[in-house]
Amino acid sequence: MLRTLRALPTVMRIGFVEAIAYRAEMFVWVLATTMPFVMLVMWSAVAEAAPVLVKGQTWGSTQFVAYFLSMFIARQLISAWAAWEINWEVRQGLLAMRLLRPMHPIVSYAAQNLAAMPLRFFVTLPIVVVIAVSPARGYMNHDWRVWCLVPFSFFGGWLITFFANICVGALSFFMQSSTRVMDVWLTAFFVFSGYLFPTDMFPEWMRRITDWLPFRYQIGLPVELMIGRHGFQEGLELMARQYCFGLAFMAFAVVLWRRGITHFQAFGG
Repeated sequence: MLRTLRALPTVMRIGFVEAIAYRAEMFVWVLATTMPFVMLVMWSAVAEAAPVLVKGQTWGSTQFVAYFLSMFIARQLISAWAAWEINWEVRQGLLAMRLLRPMHPIVSYAAQNLAAMPLRFFVTLPIVVVIAVSPARGYMNHDWRVWCLVPFSFFGGWLITFFANICVGALSFFMQSSTRVMDVWLTAFFVFSGYLFPTDMFPEWMRRITDWLPFRYQIGLPVELMIGRHGFQEGLELMARQYCFGLAFMAFAVVLWRRGITHFQAFGG
């Protein structure tokens, strides 16, 4: 544990330097996560053509601007890519070198991911400015207590995303590649998380299902808090559920990793 704590600042510093060195890849990543802008244009056009009812409320184009700009910010801050990295390292035999380091590989992946956060936060700053100076700011949350919850909801969403990535990545110990599993996860994420449209647009029975799936708590909940869909008390209750999902994925990821590493080492990985 002490060795890990001593090595952690160095690993995060290296991760930050790598993020800066590979800023072209970061730019490509940002371009790959611009779907909220596409949905913003589409839903704004729909709202201008006819009223859009969401949970008994009429959404105009300005509400959709607030929602999808917030969604872009959340997408940058909760993302993780460990599943693809693990698959690559297992296939290339590079994971063996990571296992020799004085730090658990899961901690190492997490540190590298978090080290890139300052750069990703910098990417979101222009969007923050746009929200602040546009009419969309009128549809953001005005309760400072809820804004205190927002950073923790981002971290909770990242926990679910990161450890879901570890779970999928660990499956590569048992199959040739688990990236197809990640594709299935992402498809469900796009549909049920609120990424493409607010989950309130679902029929009542489907909304109840999304309440018990992890996808909404990855990215939908932080955005809902930002745009004032929940009060402070309700936000706390939803975040408690979010962190339960995060801890459950963490426990499952650790168990799956341990079994996978045994399988990996047994076959000469």
